This record gives sequence, structure tokens and C-alpha cells, in this order.
Amino acid sequence: DPDGTVARQRSSLLLPRLLLVALLWSGLALGTFSLGSSPHQVLHDLLSEQQLLEVEDLSLALLQGGRLGPLSLPPDLPDLDPECRELLLDFAHSSSELTGCLVRSARPVRLCQTCYLLFQQVANKMDNITRAVGNSSESHGCARSLLMADRMQIVVILSEFFNSTWQKANCANCLTNKSEELSNSTVYFLNLFNDTLTCFENNLQGSTHSVLQLRNYSEVCEKCREKYKTLSSLYSEMQKMNELENKAESGTHLCIDVEDAMNITRKLWSRTFNCSVPCSDTVPVIAVSVFILFLPVVFYLSSFLHSEQKKRKLILPKRLKSSTSFANIQENSN
Repeated sequence: DPDGTVARQRSSLLLPRLLLVALLWSGLALGTFSLGSSPHQVLHDLLSEQQLLEVEDLSLALLQGGRLGPLSLPPDLPDLDPECRELLLDFAHSSSELTGCLVRSARPVRLCQTCYLLFQQVANKMDNITRAVGNSSESHGCARSLLMADRMQIVVILSEFFNSTWQKANCANCLTNKSEELSNSTVYFLNLFNDTLTCFENNLQGSTHSVLQLRNYSEVCEKCREKYKTLSSLYSEMQKMNELENKAESGTHLCIDVEDAMNITRKLWSRTFNCSVPCSDTVPVIAVSVFILFLPVVFYLSSFLHSEQKKRKLILPKRLKSSTSFANIQENSN
């Protein structure tokens, strides 16, 4: 058996090295070596770097149960078929890679642009477990064994965690329709973001004169203003397009990579550098404000000038009017 031969050879190499480690520890305990030297220091003196790494790996392998070689599933699983065991191992490897990518890309947030291929890989491995392969009943048995055999359902929990994380990050808004690659707008935005940060960095180096003096960020504000305005305008356009495309879904966001990049840029621009972008519509705003303030004055003046002046009219008393009419009647009767 070739595997057995390799295992015996590695065991034969392991025994003298472990005895050497034991002798080194006993020498330290009995005072053979100097008290100021540590076990790792003595090992570094007697062994090469490669031999030291081999000793550590083999020692860890023995402490973990004596299993040598790459990571594998426990051998005492009689209820799993070889096909099911291979599916579970594939899902474990892909899940491990995706988890590491998510953690490494957590700050600053680079989840969608870095881990989308690994997420697709995990989704494909999960599909291999759940779907039926042809007309064979083994695939159904694998699905029952790996997904529904116990109360915890670890594989299902992990798959749901990855899906929920991907949905909360809105990574679909950074990718194409088939999620095969980053969209053109996302690539363009990230390139502008990198150019803006490069502009900040280049102009910061020339504006720092002394550690004791306050930093002067006027060069950053002046030379990087156009790049910042272009990036901010592009972000606003992407937000509007996203709202138009997702009218039925309320509260939709851009992908977390784009949002985090814009937040970082705005914090640097406003808080760190204390820069501001002047409003280009200042004159129209002032004109409209003055017009609104003078509206009451114009209203009262116009109402006063166009109102009709009432003329004074002589009103006769009712008694006098009745007496004169009676006198007229008497004259007509005579």
C-alpha cells in the first residue's frame, strides 16, 4: 500500500525528532542548558527552519489524534456514503473559504467585489447537495443525511447565514444580472473612488510641514475638489437609478461596498480635511428669498392703488323726504 509506506516513513522520521524535543525539554528541566535560553531558542539553534516547521506540524498532528495528511472527514461515519461524504467535504471547504473572505473584507467593506465568486461556489455546492442527480436515489439520501438528519441542521444554518449576509449587503446591485462579474457602474465608481483617495494622499504629503504645527489641508480641498464632486454626483445618479429600478421594494440600498466607500470619502472630506463644496445656485436662491420677503409689501401696495375711492353722498332724512312729498301732493290737488 503506497499510503501505508508513506505513513511508515513519516512515522520513522517523526520518532527521532520527537525524542530530540523530549531531550531538549528534559535538558532544560535538569539545567543542562542555560537558564536564559528558551525551548524555541534551543530548537532554532539545533534545527533548521524547515525541520522546525516539520516538527511542529507532526507534533500537532499527534495531538489531534495521530492523523497525518490534509484535512479530511472523520473516518467513523458508517451512515454516510462516499458520494455524500464528498459533497459534505466540498461544502466545508467552500464555506471555509467564503467565511475567511467575508471576515478579511469586513473593514473597509469589500464583500461584494472580493467574495462574489466564493459565494457562487458555496451556492453551487449547496445545490449539488439538494438537487437530485439523474434518477438515482443516492442524491435524495445525501440530502436527507446532510440536511435533515438532526435537529441542528448545520449545513442548512450555514447556507441561510451566507444568503442572508449577501442579501443584507445588497451585493446584487453591484453585479450584473447573472452575478458573473461587477457591473460597469460599480467598476467606474470604484475607480473614481481610488483616484480620489490617491489625490488626497498625494496632496497630504505636500501639505504637512511639521508635527507640531496644524496641518494645512487647503491643497487637498483645492486640488481634489473636482474629483470629489464627480464622485458625489455619480453616487447620487446611482441612487436614483436604483430607486427607479426597484420601485416595488421600499428602502432599497446600493451595495455595501459603494455605500461604505462614499461614507469614507465624505468623512475625510468634511471632518478630517474640513473642506466644503460651494453651492453653484447661490444667486437664484438669494433672488427667490428676496422676492418672497417683498411679496406682502407688493400685495398691500397693489391693493391700495387699485381700490376705488368712495365718494361722499348727501343722505336726506326720511322725515324730510316724506314731508316734501306730501307738499307736492297738495299742490297737485289745488
